[in-house]
Amino acid sequence: MTSLRKLGSSDLEVFPLSLGGNVFGWTADETRSFAVLDAYAAAGGNFLDTADSYSAWVEGNEGGESETIIGKWLKTRGNREDIVVATKVSQHPAYPGLSGANIKAAADASLRRLGTDHIDLYYTHFDKPDVPVEEIIGALDELVKAGKVRHIAASNISPDRLRESLEFSDREGLARYVALQPHYNLVSRDTYEGALLDVASQAGLAAVPYFALAAGFLTGKYRPGTEVDSPRAAGAAKHLATERGPRVLAALDEIAGAHGVAVPTVALAWLAARPTVAAPIASARTVEQLPALLGVADLVLTDEELTRLSRASA
Repeated sequence: MTSLRKLGSSDLEVFPLSLGGNVFGWTADETRSFAVLDAYAAAGGNFLDTADSYSAWVEGNEGGESETIIGKWLKTRGNREDIVVATKVSQHPAYPGLSGANIKAAADASLRRLGTDHIDLYYTHFDKPDVPVEEIIGALDELVKAGKVRHIAASNISPDRLRESLEFSDREGLARYVALQPHYNLVSRDTYEGALLDVASQAGLAAVPYFALAAGFLTGKYRPGTEVDSPRAAGAAKHLATERGPRVLAALDEIAGAHGVAVPTVALAWLAARPTVAAPIASARTVEQLPALLGVADLVLTDEELTRLSRASA
């Protein structure tokens, strides 16, 4: 049985891989999504990450498709109390922004789609600096007091705004962020390391990194001279044109070979071992893609291997 990890100062305990729901209703239809969710849960997984805007970018979608699929799965499987559900607010076309009124209306819409009476972890998806932190935290605190949200978190926020939010919560005795969702991986370290990591560490926040596999680049399937059929291929393949990208792949290949595991397992294990990180987020559109992700729960890299990867990615 894989050990669960405590999520910051909250009472939530989560599997060391958060399953990304961005593909549900996009590259994975309902049937395929259910299969992935079943396999993840069967392996002990309990931490689902979605957003109210997933997947509004697909023609014919309006946003909320991922939440709807997850909600149907939770209902049919009868396992709501076993699953930590995280979703986000600010980017849904019908509920844009972080005004207090919008946060509360968007939360109610997410609850309806998820078919539940509470959200375990509710993120501000993209900070809106024109909205005072007092208004944002005030609205989130109301949701917590109403029992609609258990814990709150932030994503895509500056160090200063994060610090200001935490200080306001502490000063007023209101709900306080327990987690942070930064863009962070072996080929994108400065998006978290530095001031943002410092604030998170000082405040005792858990990090739940997105783009943990760099849009697929750190799966190892992008190599010189190869073409990958994926909606994210252009973004992932750009790392091949850097000095860091091939250097990281070479280190991942050797370490993965030494352990007899897949390349993405090693990339996720490095991330999972970083300061503040509780559970990287990665998505799978097929059941076949899951084992390489789930392997992070069992792989422990040596100090030398962690150092080698850190140097390769510097």
